[in-house]
Amino acid sequence: MISLADLQRRIEAGELSPEHAIAQSHAAIEAKEKDVHAFVRHDISAKAQASGPLRGIAVGIKDIIDTADMPTEMGSEIYRGWQPRADAPVVMMLKRAGATIIGKTTTTAFASRDPTPTLNPHDPGHTPGGSSSGSAAAVGAGMIPLALGTQTGGSVIRPAAYCGAAAIKPSFRMLPTVGVKCYSWALDTVGLFGSRAEDLARGLLAMTGRTEFSGIVPAKAPRIGVVRQEFAEAAEPAAEEGLLAAIKAAEKAGASVQIIDLPEAVKEAWRIHPIIQDFEAHRALAWEFDQHHDEIAPMLRASLDETVGLTPKEYDDARRIARRGRRELGELFEGFDVLLTYSAPGTAPAKELASTGSPRYNRLWTLMGNPCVNVPVMKVGGLPVGVQVIARFGNDPGALAAAWFLENALAKSG
Repeated sequence: MISLADLQRRIEAGELSPEHAIAQSHAAIEAKEKDVHAFVRHDISAKAQASGPLRGIAVGIKDIIDTADMPTEMGSEIYRGWQPRADAPVVMMLKRAGATIIGKTTTTAFASRDPTPTLNPHDPGHTPGGSSSGSAAAVGAGMIPLALGTQTGGSVIRPAAYCGAAAIKPSFRMLPTVGVKCYSWALDTVGLFGSRAEDLARGLLAMTGRTEFSGIVPAKAPRIGVVRQEFAEAAEPAAEEGLLAAIKAAEKAGASVQIIDLPEAVKEAWRIHPIIQDFEAHRALAWEFDQHHDEIAPMLRASLDETVGLTPKEYDDARRIARRGRRELGELFEGFDVLLTYSAPGTAPAKELASTGSPRYNRLWTLMGNPCVNVPVMKVGGLPVGVQVIARFGNDPGALAAAWFLENALAKSG
């Protein structure tokens, strides 16, 4: 993979020009895209900006995020050729920081579950995950150092795990979702893909201007609570192997690790996530559902058809449960710096299964709004496995510092 931090250091030292850094990404896309199919559009004329902390950094934008100079098609025939007038705020944050928008990456239809043509960069017979399929694959394949995705269930952390990339789903609403095709306004979260935790921290610092992302270093001896989420069904052996390897490396590096159980209200929140997601999806996609029903991708259409009867009362009850879960989860962080759990149920499913994988280990944390970071751990059968580091709401720097600690611990133990 291409490290954003390494590129920044070399550009700042005068060893590499921003133009040459962008040219390297163009060349990598030319070389690898025919095998991975991560992009719906590669802007071959994209050039480096002259200034800004992200000058020389090529960024891929998930194709549900508006761009003024490239179509935004949302993975759907309904929006074929659709050209927004303006860039989404998150795109402008990148441009103002000096980044080069090099292309639009594939997304499942409306960021739901129908697979894209993208292949896993580690094994083309497997899915890259979804819905941020192209962003995860483009970074995992070493085409670009940074990409934007979105998560409503597990659409940043899971594809990052499948593609061997680092990724952060930040605290809810840290990054604006204006100009991003809405699926669920209570859940949709813009996230970043990079090669390491340091790259994610530098990307967020440049985009947000938040000083708390400056000077992040690996955590010293974090207190880690391990959550197996048994209520979300058992993990596959590969995921369990990855979690155990992460625990072992963390303990060896000086962390205190304790297996814990989540409060009942938090488990109940996991159960009601789909109610909130599906109720809001019916409002967010009302025009498409009424006017273009038969053009909606088949798996999403079936899901919308099944959930058409959800009532406002069910939705309101679910929101109350979610609020209670957030309160109880907040109290849990008084005893731990971060939680550690699976990023995905196992390795990436085979492509012929027509599944982008299950979000069952991600959806709770999306609903709770906590920052989550995927840390690649190992490969099992040639496919990456990751673990998920979760911090208290608003403590994104702490999540990144703990992830960096774990990356170093795994590198030493490996």
